[in-house]
Amino acid sequence: MMAGLILFIGIAAALQFYPEPLMIFLCVTFLLFSSIVFMDDLKKAVWQDPSGISGRTKLVLQFAFTATLLIVLFHSFSLKSHISLIGGFQLHLPVYIYILIMLLFVVGSANAINFTDGLDGLLINVAIPTYFFFFLISDKPEVKLFAIIMIGCLLGLFFYNIYPARAFMGDTGSLAIGGSLSILAVIEKVELLIPILFSVYLAEQISVILQVWYFKRTKLRLFRMTPIHFHFSLKYGWSENKIVMVFGFISWASALVCWLIWKFAL
Repeated sequence: MMAGLILFIGIAAALQFYPEPLMIFLCVTFLLFSSIVFMDDLKKAVWQDPSGISGRTKLVLQFAFTATLLIVLFHSFSLKSHISLIGGFQLHLPVYIYILIMLLFVVGSANAINFTDGLDGLLINVAIPTYFFFFLISDKPEVKLFAIIMIGCLLGLFFYNIYPARAFMGDTGSLAIGGSLSILAVIEKVELLIPILFSVYLAEQISVILQVWYFKRTKLRLFRMTPIHFHFSLKYGWSENKIVMVFGFISWASALVCWLIWKFAL
């Protein structure tokens, strides 16, 4: 968990050198999602409660924080309740419907990204291309700077987190990365690209859901172990480095495909 604090150095630098409203919003988003895990760790350490805060409480906090952030985006940053489609077309939705859809998306995606932090260097290697995609497409200097700062911090952490890891990010960093990437997708209006851009994260989360569903129905396992990166290790004997390399390649390919679609089709 402590190694994840390197990300907060980047947050502090962003606030110090570019304290614009949108930058403050992005940094607060990161800190809010991180605080959920921090409260969990605090309860375990200070109150000596090994269970921490319950999973239900964590979800309630995530929904509450996300709803607040979405409302702020609408009222302070002119977020529109439409989804951009191919060819410049737009699907216009009632505000409350859009907020509900984005609420489920942000919380679901944040947890999917959190699932990806299961092997040394895996989440870092997968998240860097996603941040780089937002750096490429955004016309907002705050988003560009935030993305570059996060990439720089992740590269610094990667040096210590690659196999065999000497330091670990922990949920304090991974859930915050998940929350910030999901909110960036909302800000940049790339909802249509999420299945491709977040393909690795979604595969991790869907594998867990399918495993639970299949086991309840058959008492058998669909995968050797979930999230799915463990399946490749146990069933096919892939090393940690191979899994990290392959998943990172998929993330870079996904970011490239999304950039091409965004540039030539959206």
